[in-house]
Amino acid sequence: MTQTTVKLDIMSDPICPWCYIGKTHLDKALASVPDHPFVIEWHPFQLNPDMPAGGMDRRAYLEGKFGGKDGAVKAYAPVVEHAEQAGLKINFDAMKRTPNTMDAHRLIHWAGIEGKQTQAVDALFKAYFVDGRDIGDHEVLADIADGIGMDASVVLKLLQSEADREDIAARDTHSRKMGVNSVPTFIVASQHAVPGAQPPELWEKVIQDIKSQLETGAA
Repeated sequence: MTQTTVKLDIMSDPICPWCYIGKTHLDKALASVPDHPFVIEWHPFQLNPDMPAGGMDRRAYLEGKFGGKDGAVKAYAPVVEHAEQAGLKINFDAMKRTPNTMDAHRLIHWAGIEGKQTQAVDALFKAYFVDGRDIGDHEVLADIADGIGMDASVVLKLLQSEADREDIAARDTHSRKMGVNSVPTFIVASQHAVPGAQPPELWEKVIQDIKSQLETGAA
C-alpha cells in the first residue's frame, strides 16, 4: 500500500507565544497546500514544570525569569514583532496570571481521544493570548472544552481527579530525553526535527518536498 500521509508531531505549551506564532505560520502553509500529507499530533511540553499548581502573578513571573521589568520587556520585544508579522494581536494587558499548564495539557490529551486535539490547542491559545483567561483554572478549561463540543461536566470531573497526570509528565520527560529543550519543536516523519516558529514559506517547501518523495515512491 502506498504511503500518502506523514506524521507531524508537535511539542508545544499553550502559554508559549512562539508556539502560538509557529502554529499560525504552519496553518497558513497548510491552507495554501490543501492536499498536504500531514497528520498532526500535539505533545505536552511544560515551559515551567515547577510552576505552583495555582500559577502565579504574570508580572512577578516575568520579572523573576528575566531579571526585572526591563529584562522582561526586552525579552518580549521579538515576540511582539513576530506576532504582528503573523497577523496576531497578543493581549498582554489582559494576561494577569501565568498558569501551571499540566491541566491544559490533560485537556489537549482528552480532546485528542475525541479527534478534537487541534481545536483544543486553538481554543487554549485564544483563551490565553487573546482573552487573557487563566487556562490553569478548571472552570475555564471546562468552558473551553464545551466550546469545542466536549462534555464539560465530564472534563471537570477528570480535571478534579489525577487522570492521565503521570502520563503527561512522562511524555514531557521523554521529549526532554530525546533532546527537545525548547518549543515549539516539530518532528517530521519521526526523524526530522524542525525547531522554532518557522515561516510559512519553509513549511510550504517541506510539504512540497515530502509530496515529491511520496509521488516518487508511488511511481
